[in-house]
Amino acid sequence: MRIGIAVGEMSGPAASIDELVEQIRRAEDDGFATAHVANVFGFDALTAAAVAGRETSRIEIMTSVVPSYSRHPLYMAQQALSTNAVCGGRLALGLGLSHPIVIEQILGLSYAKPFTHMREYIEVIDPALDQRQVDFDGEEFRVHGQLSVKGATRPALLLGALAPRMLQLCGSRTDGTITWMTGPRTLAEFTIPRIRRAAADAGRPAPRVVAGLPIAVCDDPADGRARAERRFAMYRTLPSYRAMLEREGGGDPADIVLVGDEDVVAERLDRLAEIGVTDYLAPIFPVGDDKHESLARTRAFLARYAAAQP
Repeated sequence: MRIGIAVGEMSGPAASIDELVEQIRRAEDDGFATAHVANVFGFDALTAAAVAGRETSRIEIMTSVVPSYSRHPLYMAQQALSTNAVCGGRLALGLGLSHPIVIEQILGLSYAKPFTHMREYIEVIDPALDQRQVDFDGEEFRVHGQLSVKGATRPALLLGALAPRMLQLCGSRTDGTITWMTGPRTLAEFTIPRIRRAAADAGRPAPRVVAGLPIAVCDDPADGRARAERRFAMYRTLPSYRAMLEREGGGDPADIVLVGDEDVVAERLDRLAEIGVTDYLAPIFPVGDDKHESLARTRAFLARYAAAQP
């Protein structure tokens, strides 16, 4: 299982682009497989990935995730290809629908048919990332054109997919899924079987399954869960994440976060690998009175765990 680490807004706001790039450079130095760059209301993830790609040489840089509604799929492909050229082929493009509160209330766009939107988006971006001619006429997109980005290769394409139809689309048309606030039981019984079956039916390779779950190595797991309940409370208010939390049997992020000492957390990570998670996305949060010591302890553990992976 690849071990990736959250940088930028997923790990706390970056003060500058230099700080964000330094986070990714440090992740590479520490041996992590992937640096996950969020795309919320701070730095644009693809721009940050391009800058960091010039400053690193090995680490994969994944956008986790860029909202699809805000960018036309042809120009999303153009930016992704350009970024991947700068990164030397180390970009993984993670896309997602975002949420009605963002798309409708902030951007003023319609979120009436999210599945149709993403299905058509894939119809356009898939050939565009191969720099093939795009000829598509659908409900939302009518696109006829072709990109030519010299020296660029196709990046991996993943979707933030949680619901059944999205998992079907994801498995049949992309390289994998990026999940968030989805616990191990849901991953094992719901997410992974569906996406694997869709990929197999489409004759595609086994998909990547990126599991994003907050983590804190600590000696007081009760305190860790209490802090997680407060820190991640907003995810109970977003319908897609709430559905995953309820499917897990709880309904609170505190029920699925990875907290405990090194042995306990290692067992939890081992379990994720056993059920078929291919990539772990680690957003570290602090527990206890000394924030810096807590973050450093968890990061050091993750670096050791990553180094031990085959």
